[in-house]
Amino acid sequence: MAGQPAVISRVGIRTGLPKLIATDLDGTLVRSDETVSDFTHSVLDRVRAAGIPVVGATGRGPRLTELTRNDIRDADFLVMAGGGRVVDQRDVREPVVLRDARLSSADLTTALTLLEQAAEGALLVMVEASDAHDAPLWGDLDPHWKYDRIEQRTRPECLDRDVIKAFARAPHLDVDELLARAQRVIPASLASVTQAGLGYVEIAPPGVDKASGLAVVAAHLGVDPADVLVFGDMPNDLPMFRWAGWGRVAVTNAHPSVRAAADEITLRNDDDGVAVYLDRLLSH
Repeated sequence: MAGQPAVISRVGIRTGLPKLIATDLDGTLVRSDETVSDFTHSVLDRVRAAGIPVVGATGRGPRLTELTRNDIRDADFLVMAGGGRVVDQRDVREPVVLRDARLSSADLTTALTLLEQAAEGALLVMVEASDAHDAPLWGDLDPHWKYDRIEQRTRPECLDRDVIKAFARAPHLDVDELLARAQRVIPASLASVTQAGLGYVEIAPPGVDKASGLAVVAAHLGVDPADVLVFGDMPNDLPMFRWAGWGRVAVTNAHPSVRAAADEITLRNDDDGVAVYLDRLLSH
């Protein structure tokens, strides 16, 4: 496995190494059976041994921090909630929160009103209100949601406080169509909108995405975006693809928009594509 090349390369082989590496988790680093291989962990160990900090950049909220640390145990930093929570965990005994953004109840109410009008139909909505370990989402019970627990709450109960982010699904629309409508009607000054492959549009605080979360890490370390290498698979990875300058690598199973934005395409997540690429990079 370690000797396999990337599938597609649109850039020449660079000299030197990046100064910061960030990877998405689900669909990119994590395999379909929800595991991360020993090979991947060993390659990430080598990345850190080479003096390159590793960032886990995920849409998962802080309530899933322990799961995230297990999946990318080599990470020096975590960019969670799609950029809303940034943690320096180089000292795991005393992790430091560098960013903790919240979406105001007023802004979320307005965003959902605009989106429901644009969707021309009712939405199923859930909010991530708590960062407590394994806390449930609140909102509409939706059999389509298969990832973790939902605690049923009314829309007014969901909108009575600031939240980490919200999820919205229109049963009558494909998620990419709903996202396109959301991006047309929800101003960036009101909220950030994206989708992460879960079948839902995700609504985050304005200015919050993986790029802005990575920018917090880069500024903390004094690293230029031109020296950052990123890996991803879904539209919520596109902001960091636009931001990172050393390289943007998609896995083969990535969303078409991410494949189109990539400099290179590596193997699928189920074939340890991130680790295969990094192993090749470190071996040059």
